[in-house]
Amino acid sequence: MLKSVLIASAAALLASTTLAEARTLRFAYASNATPTKQAMTEFGELLSEKTDGELTVQFFPDSQLGGERELVEMVQSGLLDLTKVSGGLMESFSPIYGVFSMPYLFDDQDHFYKVMDDPDIMEPIYQSTADTGMIGLTYYDSGARSFYTAAEPVEGVDDLDGLKIRVMQSPTSISMVEMLGGSPIAMGQSEVYTSIQQGVLDGAENNEFALTIARHGEVAKYYSYDMHTRIPDVMLISKATFDSLSPEQQEAVIAAAKESTAFQKTAWGDAIAATKKEAEEEFGVQFFYPDVSEFQAAVQPMYDALQSEPEKYQVYEQIRAVAGD
Repeated sequence: MLKSVLIASAAALLASTTLAEARTLRFAYASNATPTKQAMTEFGELLSEKTDGELTVQFFPDSQLGGERELVEMVQSGLLDLTKVSGGLMESFSPIYGVFSMPYLFDDQDHFYKVMDDPDIMEPIYQSTADTGMIGLTYYDSGARSFYTAAEPVEGVDDLDGLKIRVMQSPTSISMVEMLGGSPIAMGQSEVYTSIQQGVLDGAENNEFALTIARHGEVAKYYSYDMHTRIPDVMLISKATFDSLSPEQQEAVIAAAKESTAFQKTAWGDAIAATKKEAEEEFGVQFFYPDVSEFQAAVQPMYDALQSEPEKYQVYEQIRAVAGD
């Protein structure tokens, strides 16, 4: 009932704000770090420039129309034209996205960018949801995810034993925390602060922005750089919307999306450094750097099991093949 009311309310808001003088693409997203918000704004500006104003973008930011799952479903149905969500959530819509939630998949940021910028790897993944009403356009860096906790730092695998850790609604992320001895709890980002504060959670895993933007640094003072995953954010467009565009407009959408990714890459590093400093100085967060080798050993069975999923394992092999190039 609540879900149907939310969708009806979103539909009314979208209908009331659609502009008549140009085709306006409706782009909604949940809360995000500043570089990602800036990149989405850049996408809108670039698209308007490339189409001489034929296509403009209207944004519905900060969960105004619902959480990420609701936004994906709106894109699928054609109620919404565009959204940007975590690749971790996308595993629920296309299992192939689950490969990005595999722990310690990427050696470093450079390896991550090589993979994400490789169309031979990414285009089949972006197109994997076409039959369900949406396709991927591009990605944004969402940093490396690490554990942060309320009571004690995570300096080794044993420190996770029995801890209730928030994870995204991703089967692979759930398996990872289980392998490391924790108790994964899947929930929306908006619930994490209160859950840590009330002891429902012992901690969570995310990039550094969660400490400041979501203010989790107020309730979780220990951030451990195990950097277990680098899960991309993904920009999605409704298949119905994309198919309704002229070939020239489609090219403009794709080009604007890719150029916005390049813009976001430039802004990301500086923003992370500033956020870490803010977390230390204003929130009192302490940062730790555990030896990740024992974490990697603990999750090895996940890679052994991955061989039974040929489609995912093929992507894994492609990703590892470009490491160190």
